[in-house]
Amino acid sequence: MAANRAGKGNSKKAKATLFGETKLRRGDTVMVISGGNKKVRPIKGQTGKITRLIDDGQRAIVEGLNRMTRHQKAKGPDKPAGKVSIEAPINIARLMYYAEKIKRPVRLSVSFLTDGTKVRGYKDPKSKEFVQI
Repeated sequence: MAANRAGKGNSKKAKATLFGETKLRRGDTVMVISGGNKKVRPIKGQTGKITRLIDDGQRAIVEGLNRMTRHQKAKGPDKPAGKVSIEAPINIARLMYYAEKIKRPVRLSVSFLTDGTKVRGYKDPKSKEFVQI
């Protein structure tokens, strides 16, 4: 029996090592590159700022996007019952950093300055040079 359980471990730890870390951070402007129902909730192509990263950085809550309605029970006289609209998380695989300078989504990368400082940025599609964020 112990041999059967030996391969099973903490799934969150395995998941984090499988996908690695994201280069997106809270406050970054991102564009949704896929997803959403075309008729009911189209979110593909929309932009917004990341307000929170959850699930070890694998999902993000983006301001103003992917809104859903929840029915809330009354919690006293100051909080009545009713429908509440909240922002649902989006998988970061569906998000790309939106460079406002060139008005398009870009892939983030990391570079080192001459003094050894690590900086985030992207490669400009036209000039092919690194642009620091």
